[in-house]
Amino acid sequence: MKVLLIVLLALWLGLTLIGAIVEGLFWLLVIGVVLFLATAVWGWFKVRAVVARD
Repeated sequence: MKVLLIVLLALWLGLTLIGAIVEGLFWLLVIGVVLFLATAVWGWFKVRAVVARD
């Protein structure tokens, strides 16, 4: 589960960087930021759920 989370965060970070570097791909920057934040929040809730069970 943690590996999937890390891979997704790295992928969204890569999309964000490409969107920031390549002129005309601002929409990719926005999508990357939104997906990065959504994945981070999802992972945070998953980790909290596992810790709460233990």
